[in-house]
Amino acid sequence: MSLMQEINGAGNLMDFLDEPFPDVGTYEDFHTIDWLREKSRDTDRHRKITSKSKESIWEFIKSLLDAWSGWLVMLLIGLLSGPINELNAHWFRQLYYFPLKTLWRSFFAALVAAFTLRSINPFGNNRLVLFYVEYHTPWYMAELVPFILLGVFGGLWGTLFIRCNIAWCRRRKTTRLGKYPVLEVIVVTGITAVLAFPNPYTRRSTSELISELFNDCGALESSQLCDYINNPNMTRPVDDIPDRPAGPGVYSALWQLTLALVFKIVITIFTFGMKIPSGLFIPSMAVGAIAGRIVGIAVEQMAYHHHDWIIFKNWCRPGADCVTPGLYAMVGAAACLGGVTRMTVSLVVIMFELTGGLEYIVPLMAAAVTSKWVADAFGKEGIYEAHIQLNGYPYLDQDEFTHRTLATDVMRPRRNEPPLAVLTQDSTTVEDVETLIKDTDYNGFPVVVSRESERLIGFVQRRDLILNISKTHAHSATLAYDPAHLWGKFQIFVEFKIFVSNQRILVSLSVSLIRRLLGIITKKDVLRHMAHMMNQDPESIMFN
Repeated sequence: MSLMQEINGAGNLMDFLDEPFPDVGTYEDFHTIDWLREKSRDTDRHRKITSKSKESIWEFIKSLLDAWSGWLVMLLIGLLSGPINELNAHWFRQLYYFPLKTLWRSFFAALVAAFTLRSINPFGNNRLVLFYVEYHTPWYMAELVPFILLGVFGGLWGTLFIRCNIAWCRRRKTTRLGKYPVLEVIVVTGITAVLAFPNPYTRRSTSELISELFNDCGALESSQLCDYINNPNMTRPVDDIPDRPAGPGVYSALWQLTLALVFKIVITIFTFGMKIPSGLFIPSMAVGAIAGRIVGIAVEQMAYHHHDWIIFKNWCRPGADCVTPGLYAMVGAAACLGGVTRMTVSLVVIMFELTGGLEYIVPLMAAAVTSKWVADAFGKEGIYEAHIQLNGYPYLDQDEFTHRTLATDVMRPRRNEPPLAVLTQDSTTVEDVETLIKDTDYNGFPVVVSRESERLIGFVQRRDLILNISKTHAHSATLAYDPAHLWGKFQIFVEFKIFVSNQRILVSLSVSLIRRLLGIITKKDVLRHMAHMMNQDPESIMFN
């Protein structure tokens, strides 16, 4: 009777079940589970959820989420396990080229390089990164919208840059302009100096410009970007300056940054690819940093003048430091660099290493992924892949080739073509080698036992032949090409390698090579055949 009164007095069965029973479920050395109590607590919990779900739509939605929470967790784990498994498989494939010994050596070399860099202190600020940010202002979920918009801008900029730069480089290769690379460099340098000097943001070096755009405005900053109207009654500390209305210097800087943005976009298109050692990371980051700083100042002023809007009302109070324009410059730099190079994870790591802003990985990742998606919608090739194709480098990607093809369809020579230029083991002389080098432009020649058997011994490269012939002429101009001279004094390096790929196109050739030389398959032949199978013109590929 007293027990029932205690239950009724509690008013809630859950409170009663939470109280421990004396001498039930506990022992001196361990604890046990009271299954009856746990079952009662679970039943009462479901009754409470069911009764609350009838009170309002929101409680009904919460009950559905509670009922499906376990399955939702299992679904998310399954979705995440797939990409992780794919990354692990890709990582294990890459370990073939980077064995454990190489990884340890690389780690030790990186450790020594970091210690040396810290000892030299090249930036003069005791930091290991170039654009280190001093602020750690938190960002808010509502700011993801302008971050994603910067990602869209980065993807569009990457597409525009790749298409215009490739068109200009193709014109340089196919016209007389490419015959005067030194004159082109001098002309472009002169035009750049004349157009860049009037604007203070293009007059300075690009690294200094990016560093200024990344920084936040402190109380002692004298830049035009920090010309805000201060409140004379402000008593906040120096490190916590609230958002303020923009002064005339900020508006003047916005116009100058807009002109600098147009200038950087145009001049980067024409300068990348010239015969000078120039990179792409810093110019692309400069374009994104300028655009990001402009967007950051615009969002900052909107938050100050319209803090009662619904998008600012919940997180930006009057007199608070809500928006950091330097963060927008950082995100814009990552977006533009990602749109050009199509990098995502590695790009975020690079930006973190350059700035040290660990708190801003999520905005950087959102902008980088958005930039890649937008750029991929207009074309899958990044700037480096586009230049590889333009310059005719025989690069085989890891994409699977689904067409079933025999080696005889790809190899050279084909029917009605002259036989292969080969070297025989017993009958080739130095004069024959010199004639073969003079009359052909191949980079290497197969070595066979004889022309009748065509049993393959190896492969000798053209540069090794030229090098050893020059050494041979220093001793005798009439030296015969026999096996003793070939493997002894002549010292020609002969290799026997079978090119193995994940593509079925080369498997038949490897079996034939072991028995008898039928032909040669080069990467250029494979690329031409792949282009032919994908309904492209094989002769349009201009290999160097």
